[in-house]
Amino acid sequence: MDYKITTKNEYETIEVAQNLETEKFPNMVICLSGELGSGKTMFAKGFGDAMGVKEEITSPTFSIVKEYEGELALYHMDVYRLDGELAGIDLNEYLAKGGVTIIEWADTIKESLPKERLDIDIKIIDENKRVLVLKPHGEKYVDLCEGVL
Repeated sequence: MDYKITTKNEYETIEVAQNLETEKFPNMVICLSGELGSGKTMFAKGFGDAMGVKEEITSPTFSIVKEYEGELALYHMDVYRLDGELAGIDLNEYLAKGGVTIIEWADTIKESLPKERLDIDIKIIDENKRVLVLKPHGEKYVDLCEGVL
């Protein structure tokens, strides 16, 4: 089952991320997709801020992975430049470290994603409005969506 949330501005997108963060758990995986400028990094910032990350969260486009310290470790990935190939990145290692992994452009590496995860597709409606389509994979993620939304 998919869950849809419409946000009217970036602050509401951040609020959705913060609400999901309240139910975080070790080895949680959130896979973000959407057009350039849809709010993927804004979502990651909101989630990280709620986790207590003190550093400014920026897009890891050129570094591919940025690690942040918070209540749990946050692994923020941007796999756009990898062209669907994970050469040089051991995704499974990050997924097993006990932190939260947020992957931007996750749709480009679908075959490599874990079976259990939360997919969030962010659709641009207009300059400010977005529709977030959440698709949970696995019971933990269904419970997460049911408990928060």
